[in-house]
Amino acid sequence: MTARRFDWDRILAVVLISPSILAIAIFVYAFIAWTGWASVLKWNDLLPLQAPPQFPSLKVFPPKAPLAKSPGDWLPLDNYIRLIQSDQRFQKDLENTVVFTVLFIGACLVIGLLLATLLDQKIRGEGLFRGIYLFPMSVSFIVTGVAWRWVLTPGTPQSGAVGINLLFDKVGLGFLKNGWYTDPDIGIKAVVIAAAWQMAGYTMALYLAGLRGISEDLREAARVDGANEWQVFRHIILPLLQPVTLSAVIILGHISLKIFDLISSMTGPGAGFSTDVPAYYLFDTVFRGNHFARGAAIAIILLLMVSVLVIPYLIYSSRTEVEQ
Repeated sequence: MTARRFDWDRILAVVLISPSILAIAIFVYAFIAWTGWASVLKWNDLLPLQAPPQFPSLKVFPPKAPLAKSPGDWLPLDNYIRLIQSDQRFQKDLENTVVFTVLFIGACLVIGLLLATLLDQKIRGEGLFRGIYLFPMSVSFIVTGVAWRWVLTPGTPQSGAVGINLLFDKVGLGFLKNGWYTDPDIGIKAVVIAAAWQMAGYTMALYLAGLRGISEDLREAARVDGANEWQVFRHIILPLLQPVTLSAVIILGHISLKIFDLISSMTGPGAGFSTDVPAYYLFDTVFRGNHFARGAAIAIILLLMVSVLVIPYLIYSSRTEVEQ
């Protein structure tokens, strides 16, 4: 009876989770496979892709002899090669992504750790400050982009300074005024400010949980041995926070690599594609240009970039669980 009942329990469990497994198989892995298939086809013929009129010298896809005659013909790696070697917009997107990822992760880690350390001092009104710091995460990147687009609008000579530039004028810091996201030299760095404002509070919550998990006895033992507060922080707390830091880097890196909504609502591709990113280029390519194979190739490259972060983390997590 026990074995028979156990079999029925297993069958019931399989039946209950089968819809989820089927949905994931179709809407995740099957679509990934279809995207990979589309990326190696000649499916770029619906509309010609020309260089934007404001950038006449920009060669998006230099003219080449056709490698296939019909939309269904194979172009094994041609779409990828052209994106990486010949598409100057995509090359600029990759550069922007690297700059954005490094600055965004660095800013969130530093600000989050600083705020968490301050809150860990058992200050009065801690709950209020936690709520204030976490509030930006409650809004979407679309709302963040719209708000920071106004804050960082530089203004014009006719209308004068607005947003943060106006604030600098009022407090006598006019030398700090600049074009922010409208300046090609700053561009993506201005977007980092908005993104870090939204996610620094989340990073703070991760670090605060990690700090509260460190035994006070370890800190007291270090102090008894003669360590000052900085040495306790550097040699005791920071090493114990490494798993939290790794998790934060993975989460923030995943967000930064596929960022789209913040760019879309705040800046668009920007002057000279100074704020463009692969996800926004993917949107332009597929939904505005109908170049499906090229868009699929961009999507697969994005997937590979995210995998570089996620897969090592999953391997590390599985090994850590086995060791424990």
